[in-house]
Amino acid sequence: MSISDGHWQLDHLMEAFNLTSSGSPTFILNGIPGLEAAHIWISIPFSMFYIISLLGNFLVLFVVAKEQTLHKPMYLLLCMLALTEIGMSSCVMPKALCIFWFSFKSITMDGCVTQTFFIYMLIIMQSALLVTMAFDRYVAICDPLRYATILTNARIAKLGLVGLIRAVLLVLPLPLLLRRLPFCANHVIPHTYCEHLAVVKMSCGDTSINRMYGLVIAFVISGLDLIFIGLSYGMIIRAVLRIKSRKANQKALNTCTAHISVIVVYGSLTFFSFLTYRFGQDIAAHIHILLANLCILVPPMVNPIIYGVKTKELRDKMGKYICRM
Repeated sequence: MSISDGHWQLDHLMEAFNLTSSGSPTFILNGIPGLEAAHIWISIPFSMFYIISLLGNFLVLFVVAKEQTLHKPMYLLLCMLALTEIGMSSCVMPKALCIFWFSFKSITMDGCVTQTFFIYMLIIMQSALLVTMAFDRYVAICDPLRYATILTNARIAKLGLVGLIRAVLLVLPLPLLLRRLPFCANHVIPHTYCEHLAVVKMSCGDTSINRMYGLVIAFVISGLDLIFIGLSYGMIIRAVLRIKSRKANQKALNTCTAHISVIVVYGSLTFFSFLTYRFGQDIAAHIHILLANLCILVPPMVNPIIYGVKTKELRDKMGKYICRM
């Protein structure tokens, strides 16, 4: 056998290896590119944010479950939001901390696809819950006499189930589309978790369908949900302006402040992260990754604090249990 024949066979063996391994590759999550030396220091605020979010959301769930007076539609929605946020941060942070602390960077294709599915499913579920909460405030202010008949606990549970089914059906194509992609040489993902677009960029095949579907989810779902929230608050503001009493006017607006604050935190972080990741080619990679992680970490941490401070009934009940500790 000649040397050229040996090279020809070696090339074909390597090509065959790449094609067969592309079905189920093992990826390397690189953490925050450019800041690898500071991973230990970055893990300190990240782990604190995660612990605070877990404590805050579990406290909300515990207090609402224990207090019969809080078994109302508004607090049922708040519990659903807390469960969603616990799940969302827990999909990302344990693996991210393993990368920061122990350099456990490998993740299988199955693990990556599963993580992608649950992250985006929970994000869409969170968006649906914010829409439902806006509708709850609309009914409470614009049609208060029929609130108890329109929004029962059973109806809220059904709306939550519809939001979950919508999220699953919308996200289900993402892992299926990822599985059809070939992954040849580059398996290093410059991220702390399997973000859909970051995984897509690793492929050596045609990714146009994946990118298009990601944009459809981002614009159509987020856009529609924001429109519904905007319509709800437009009608709320119109109803509030018709109230002659300034005290009653202020009281009506105060019932919305917690929800508006949550939307501002969630929406602003998501919006900036989306814009910088897709259109900010000149922005450093570690800024992209830090923003993406903050989108996962900050809302679950601050939302229980916002609702605990702004909602008097919940604040009083939470204070009672905190004082007992």
